[in-house]
Amino acid sequence: MKLTLGFSPCPNDTFIFDALINKKTRSEGFQFETVLEDVETLNQWALEGKLDITKLSFPAFFQSLDKYVLLDAGSALGKGVGPLLISRSKFPADTAQGKNEKPLLNEKTIALPGINTTANLLFSFAYPEARQKKFMIFSAIEDSVLNNEADLGVIIHENRFTYQQRGLHKLMDLGDYWESKMKTPIPLGGIAISRAISKPIALKINVLIRASLEYAFQNYPAISAYVKQHSQSLSEEVMRQHIDLYVNSYSLALGEEGRSAIKILYDWYNKVNNKNDQVEKSLFL
Repeated sequence: MKLTLGFSPCPNDTFIFDALINKKTRSEGFQFETVLEDVETLNQWALEGKLDITKLSFPAFFQSLDKYVLLDAGSALGKGVGPLLISRSKFPADTAQGKNEKPLLNEKTIALPGINTTANLLFSFAYPEARQKKFMIFSAIEDSVLNNEADLGVIIHENRFTYQQRGLHKLMDLGDYWESKMKTPIPLGGIAISRAISKPIALKINVLIRASLEYAFQNYPAISAYVKQHSQSLSEEVMRQHIDLYVNSYSLALGEEGRSAIKILYDWYNKVNNKNDQVEKSLFL
């Protein structure tokens, strides 16, 4: 059986799927046609139901529940893993904490990595009145801020580890803000499978993804050629920082805490988007 599979070229995704895609672990007769794209491209494709299996941000997943259900393996959740709000210069402390100077920040132009990303959702949670948003590929945000094309930027992925080297300043950890208010881990993204695929097959795919990740963990901290191939501009140190931050026990299995965190984010997403209807389809496989 041949299935389309989309994920990002970031180290956390290639780390998870390397063994499965490159036949280091069993495939049980499945063939995977892989597509590596920026997560916001994958988000948009998810809304269209383009791929059989796909990495996607949770806001995009919430919008495509009629098409996809979440697998138990492969998700990115955790504590201290959220996006960062950065600028060229330091702002007053209250601005960074969303307090007295909030109106000042609300007037600024913010570069964000896609309208359907969890980064956008978490920024809106901290700054619901900010309206001057510019959406772009995540890798362009630092340059956008440095070139005065945006006043502030919300960075994700490996940019969390490199922004200081470019003279940028952190104003706020949006993940920490979410955790402090909601008392729950941050759900960033997951692996969803088409509802057109039968549940027995979906469960088999979940087992294969988990086995692929277990293989990667067994060989870590070695960085495979596949991960390096798609992270050519990153040092091995940054690749490991990326993997250490985004791949963890929740990636192997969501567990009760992981599912609860996703439900909390889903409830808040529905609230801010005035979606009061009940979920007719389950979030989880």
